[in-house]
Amino acid sequence: MLVLSRKKDESIMIGDQIEIKILAVEGEQIKIGIVAPKTVKVHRSEVFEAIQAQNREALSVSSDFLEQLKKS
Repeated sequence: MLVLSRKKDESIMIGDQIEIKILAVEGEQIKIGIVAPKTVKVHRSEVFEAIQAQNREALSVSSDFLEQLKKS
């Protein structure tokens, strides 16, 4: 893990197309802005994990369904 220190209005570049900018620091909360191409999906980690879980579930349902079709 790379750990960087930034102050308000400073930013971090990821590659040449993604910028992470510190917008505000309020107590223990930090507000960030993300500038990225529309083709790059940006999610909070808990949303990303939920999407991944749903995708895994959909894959298992699909394979079970295919197995049932083979038996028919």
